Amino acid sequence: MTDKIIITCAVTGSIHTPTMSPHLPVTAAEITSQSIGAAQAGAAILHLHARNPQTGQPSADAADYMAFLPQIKAGCDAVLNLTTGGSAVMSLDQRLQGPLTAEPEMCSLNMGTMNFALYPLAARHDDWKHTWEKPFLENSDDLVFKNTPRDIAEVLVRLGQERGARFEFECYDVGHLYMLRHFADRGLIEPPFFIQFVFGVLGGIGADPENLQHMKRMADKLFGKDYLFSVLAAGRQQIPFAAIAAGMGGHVRVGLEDNLYIARGELARSNSDQVVKIRKIAEELGRSIASPTDARKMLGLKGAGGTAF
Repeated sequence: MTDKIIITCAVTGSIHTPTMSPHLPVTAAEITSQSIGAAQAGAAILHLHARNPQTGQPSADAADYMAFLPQIKAGCDAVLNLTTGGSAVMSLDQRLQGPLTAEPEMCSLNMGTMNFALYPLAARHDDWKHTWEKPFLENSDDLVFKNTPRDIAEVLVRLGQERGARFEFECYDVGHLYMLRHFADRGLIEPPFFIQFVFGVLGGIGADPENLQHMKRMADKLFGKDYLFSVLAAGRQQIPFAAIAAGMGGHVRVGLEDNLYIARGELARSNSDQVVKIRKIAEELGRSIASPTDARKMLGLKGAGGTAF
């Protein structure tokens, strides 16, 4: 364990829709501004999805990524971590368009196929800004996010071995840890492993502190000292779980992808609001905030100069 804590900020994601918050960044300018703001507030890593700038829909178009990646890189030194999950309604080829074009330092990688149920969110709103939003959410009662072992291997080879990216391994359940161990045993990945424990997504492990303790114990068993862990929790458990993780010596993820609020009933006005909040908590727990340079060293990244943007 280290006293330095890596704060990741997930800036927009593919779950929340524009109706849910006027502060959710959608356009390239909004994503750029909020990303740089989050980095200035203390986020060493920015986890990035793209959006269609007209409709706010999740986008897999490389042009939508390239509309903000160079600008963010010019405006801050944060590690830019691109999703390979995209949206659960996309094919693998679609999801990889942006990362394959950009060749980032880091990518996220979901470690298994799972139900990805967002439909409870549809009941919270009546007036929708765009016609696609409500059906997108409601139809997730029959939505499976596909990431088979073949899919995972393809991502590891095409982005990792061929383009030098390292990964944030997103583990939504205990079985995902065993899948990660499987790929380590196959020799497709090497330590240090950066494991993101994900809680509170309907279809994955629940946001109970006992589950965090269990995930940590199993990761210790499977990976020993060869890994670093970070924690994200969806919705209202975001900051409580991040605080627990910080106290355990782990790293944290916040951002509007995971939670639109800064306090009960109060929308976060920007991603930086959440970064500032968790930074204060971490520092009060005696942790120092990792810089992008620290994060690159801790995770063995290739550096910003090795990207294609």
